[in-house]
Amino acid sequence: MTEAPISTLSTDDAWELLRSNEFGRLAFHLADEVHITPINYAIDAKDRIVVRTAEGSKLLGLTMNADVAFEVDEVDEHEARSVVVRGRARALEGHEADETEELPLRPWVDTVKLNVVAITVDEVSARRFSLTRPWMHMRPEPD
Repeated sequence: MTEAPISTLSTDDAWELLRSNEFGRLAFHLADEVHITPINYAIDAKDRIVVRTAEGSKLLGLTMNADVAFEVDEVDEHEARSVVVRGRARALEGHEADETEELPLRPWVDTVKLNVVAITVDEVSARRFSLTRPWMHMRPEPD
């Protein structure tokens, strides 16, 4: 039996993929536009996606409209896996923000990001794509 080229991942597999990564893309509203930005993240004990951000358009957008989407992908030679999360973002303050200090939030850029935002997950969907890569026959032969 041939494997389907696209299949749905279980919720457990989706969360495993989310937990095993630290880089994703956050989609948010800012006024009447939708923005998407790469972002570092971690998953906390309450299964929220936690990010740190500086003051600016991202924080303003999340404050104005809490509805967000978040995506993480993994790709290798044979398959791709993608998780899309829909949820609501909220800035954490005081004790709630302090609780995130132990999370492995590792920024890639040396900038100050004092604001902690948690995304409460409402919906998770994930798929696996079997990559047949039919164009591979077009690659030149190595010498």
